[in-house]
Amino acid sequence: MNESHRDFLDDLLETRTPSGFETDGQRVWIDYVSEFADAVHTDDYGNAIAIHEGAENAPTIAFTGHADEIGFAVRDIDSDGFIRLQSIGGADKTVSRGQHVTIRTADGPVPGVIGQTAIHLRDDDEIADIEDLHVDIGVEDEDRARELVEIGDPLTIASTPTDLDGSRLAARGTDNRVGAWTAAEGLRRACETDVEATICAVSTVQEEVGLQGARMVGFELDPDAAVVMDVTHATDDPATPGNRANNVSLGAGPVISRGGANHPVLVEAMREAATESEIDVQLQATGSRTGTDADAIFTQRGGIPSLNLGLPNRYMHTPVEIVDTDDLDAAATLLGEFAERVEPDDSFAVDV
Repeated sequence: MNESHRDFLDDLLETRTPSGFETDGQRVWIDYVSEFADAVHTDDYGNAIAIHEGAENAPTIAFTGHADEIGFAVRDIDSDGFIRLQSIGGADKTVSRGQHVTIRTADGPVPGVIGQTAIHLRDDDEIADIEDLHVDIGVEDEDRARELVEIGDPLTIASTPTDLDGSRLAARGTDNRVGAWTAAEGLRRACETDVEATICAVSTVQEEVGLQGARMVGFELDPDAAVVMDVTHATDDPATPGNRANNVSLGAGPVISRGGANHPVLVEAMREAATESEIDVQLQATGSRTGTDADAIFTQRGGIPSLNLGLPNRYMHTPVEIVDTDDLDAAATLLGEFAERVEPDDSFAVDV
């Protein structure tokens, strides 16, 4: 990954984008894709779409990744100025206590910590629910707390991307800024080779709270096919229960999902592009659903052929998610190779 591409990834990861509050991250994404896209626009909820205009009557392919991350929101402020929480998306209560957080307010960020009773004072190690946690912002009373924050202000864990050994990267919210990064990079590669297909790179909103942005985009764009980039569980660490292992490993390449929403024609086309380009890929069975934006897109407009292209990720929905940047580069290259192979008269319909 070269320096400019890595800077873009770091900018996305360092920008806080809890579901429903994605605007700052979408601006980072838009500024980047505007350098090479033929057109860029947003809808009323902030889904961002960048377009490479292909040949007339050529298929339109969407490359999507979601911009939002999990987090918390200010639910209440008690008489002592402590903040009570509700979760935004699938926040993990087992890793939430004792964390630094940043509250996004109208007047700027407010730092705080999620309190954790000292081990010396605890009777047991029962894990409190998110609603029972509190944030301490250091104030002495409720009045001062309400001067600083409002009900509904979003919070995220305060952490920054950290390089590990080799090409491994640990960060909060790689789920799924790495997918939004890959969609943008796939578009850039398609623009550089001036592919015949029209390519729409999309950074969607509110995936973590029900795939909402993807429903909007799938209906609006009505593409001939959609490739959805999202993280998938890498189970190559010792903590994964053996019966949940899926043979997906970091650094072994992007993951082509099979089954459920994944359209068989797209699956084969992506596998062929990988083979011909000598790009290593992994396979994953997804059963009835992928758990990604593909589940929302594929039933729009009477059916949109869709595929989930997974990006291996350890420790999902924690502040220490780990990805391998080589996997991200390989996924973006694969998107470009796939786009090059789409011909004007190609159809993605199954042959019945």
